[in-house]
Amino acid sequence: MFGFEAIIAHDGLGISVIGISVVFVSLILLAFAVSQIHKIIALWDKRHRFKKPRQKKDQKAAPVQDPTVPQDIQRASRQFKLLIEWIGEPFPLPKLLYLSEKCGLYRPHSTINELLKCELIIPDGNGYYVWNKEAEEKRSST
Repeated sequence: MFGFEAIIAHDGLGISVIGISVVFVSLILLAFAVSQIHKIIALWDKRHRFKKPRQKKDQKAAPVQDPTVPQDIQRASRQFKLLIEWIGEPFPLPKLLYLSEKCGLYRPHSTINELLKCELIIPDGNGYYVWNKEAEEKRSST
């Protein structure tokens, strides 16, 4: 069997019709996509307008905390001094931070930062830190 007889015997005409249909549908979809590309580009250019309102809603939902370090630094210093005595001197800051978070102390990152600024916690030069007893005595005397 050769020629049209073989094509008809193996349902070649049906397959040809399906192939042509797929090609035409693909061309129609491509033409539609190309005709709408200007709208897609316009949306892409204005994407920042859609992001800003969502960010503002998320920021309003989060409770705003006071940006200052706790007023009672002496109370915080007593709590951290107890932790440091339990850890032992010299101590690594990550361990102090871990224990202060585990104990549930208020804002441990900023409190440790404030203790570093007040020089109640000072580096020992080997990558560890020690409690500055002299600075503590000065703060308690004033």
